[in-house]
Amino acid sequence: MAEQRIYAGGALRQLRRASGLTQAAMAGALDISPSYLNLIENGQRPLSAALIVRLAERFGFDPARLNDDHGVGGAAALRRRLGDPMFADLGIGAQEAEGWLHHAPMLAAAFARIYDRAQMVGDGAASSGKAEVETVKLVRLEIERWSNHFADLDAAAETLADELRLTNPDLYGAIADRLRVRHQIALRILPADVMPGSLRRLDLHARQLQLSELLSPSSRCFQAAVMLGQFEVRDQLEALAAGAKLPDRAALRLFKRHLAHYFAAALMMPYGRILRGAEGSGYDLPLLERRFGVSFEQLAHRLTTLQRVGARGLPFFMLRIDRAGQVSKRYAGASGSPMVDGAIGCARWRIFEAFERPHMLVHDRVMLEDGSRWLSWARNIEGQARDAAATPARFAVVLGLEERFAASISAPSMKGDYGLAMAGGDGVPANPVGLGCARCQRADCIQRARPPLGRTLIVDERARSAAAFSFG
Repeated sequence: MAEQRIYAGGALRQLRRASGLTQAAMAGALDISPSYLNLIENGQRPLSAALIVRLAERFGFDPARLNDDHGVGGAAALRRRLGDPMFADLGIGAQEAEGWLHHAPMLAAAFARIYDRAQMVGDGAASSGKAEVETVKLVRLEIERWSNHFADLDAAAETLADELRLTNPDLYGAIADRLRVRHQIALRILPADVMPGSLRRLDLHARQLQLSELLSPSSRCFQAAVMLGQFEVRDQLEALAAGAKLPDRAALRLFKRHLAHYFAAALMMPYGRILRGAEGSGYDLPLLERRFGVSFEQLAHRLTTLQRVGARGLPFFMLRIDRAGQVSKRYAGASGSPMVDGAIGCARWRIFEAFERPHMLVHDRVMLEDGSRWLSWARNIEGQARDAAATPARFAVVLGLEERFAASISAPSMKGDYGLAMAGGDGVPANPVGLGCARCQRADCIQRARPPLGRTLIVDERARSAAAFSFG
């Protein structure tokens, strides 16, 4: 696969201006022509590897800043914001959005900041809760900025996984041995009534990692791997968290927790092995769950992270929703899907059927208003913890992929009702869904709960259409 080109004219322009240099002066320092530098700054030429090295040597430039979009979350996140109905009459295309991010990154960042704050107020967040809402969103934007792929953590986890396999083929046993021998931490499974409301607890006084008996085997292994990562790659976790420059302690800790969970998943599903397994099996999810001893949720999240340069997996997105359509986890990965952002409010999307069909994959093939087609797989899961009435939390985990990648999905368990469509034939018609009634412009939807924002409601006393609302 061809290497991804790096267009970072905005970052280069910002460096030049901060250094007080003209284009001619900087071009001379980099041994290139002023006209070539001008093309790079205007997003018409990519940065070469040799030029990145010269920037580092002569200007002390950190290459990590090439990905710094100041909280925008990448071109996909900017496109999702510009997809709001309030901008529909402007006809802003994907190329224009990407060009804005390349040519004027600070203006794009200012727009993203204003839009995000307006959304928080519009969602009715109480003034006392705005900080918490903003904290979660800032962390999610930071994860999106990395496309939820942290190469250094993947490499460290892969090395450690290979080392552990030499000592014990059972990963959970190998992690327990490593914690005991190297870190003097013993693993102990405790009754649920001893750990009410808690699934994992590190008792440094007793030198114990205490896990609740409510945890499934895959979750016990995951929680043990999280703690091992906090010991083994502490410096890398701290460096990544510090580099995010998040504004408060809560955001910093939330991002560090995500990184520790990322490492744990990478330890249980090392990059090379999970990618080979996925491609070799035609992305057979049930088979991969058994092969790696993981849950559907763990596997779905891991598949969104496979973005290593030169060895990329498919660009999946993942959601975790409850019966009310509230989203507790959302990872866009490299999918660029507008279905990740905002509320999951379309009742036509079959993902909600997963709550009525336990342990089964619910397939759907959907078409958005922009004509893009997506495949989704949803499965009902139960949370590990229970409330006072011994009732577990219930969610549906959704894995999605743009249909143009369907040829790589060959496992029979993944094809569902649209096998022909995935093989390139007609298959069943795509299910027309929207991004929630407030954003959806489909006039003929009989499932509509409200008219879209910015449209005039039409009430005809002499006629009644099949749809609940008519609008101009």
